[in-house]
Amino acid sequence: MAVSVRMDPLLEKELELAARRQGVTKSQFIVDAVERALGRKNPYDLLVALKAEESQAEYKAVARAFKGEEQPYDTDTSRATIVKKLKAKHGGRAG
Repeated sequence: MAVSVRMDPLLEKELELAARRQGVTKSQFIVDAVERALGRKNPYDLLVALKAEESQAEYKAVARAFKGEEQPYDTDTSRATIVKKLKAKHGGRAG
């Protein structure tokens, strides 16, 4: 269903920039915001699910393998991996 929303140009520009930072379309950004506002996407529930996933044995084994070593954070690779997982989970709506 299509919905049209009027907003002032400054707010729309902020929307565009925020969506670009997250790697999603303006429409998807708005849908996500509405879902959160309606309680359908609770950030706390997502955090709890992530913590449960991290407690699995495979994550712990990787952490032990690199214990005591400083690991560089590769932003581009990490972002690509996250976007790939989100597309797989949400049917390609991310990005």
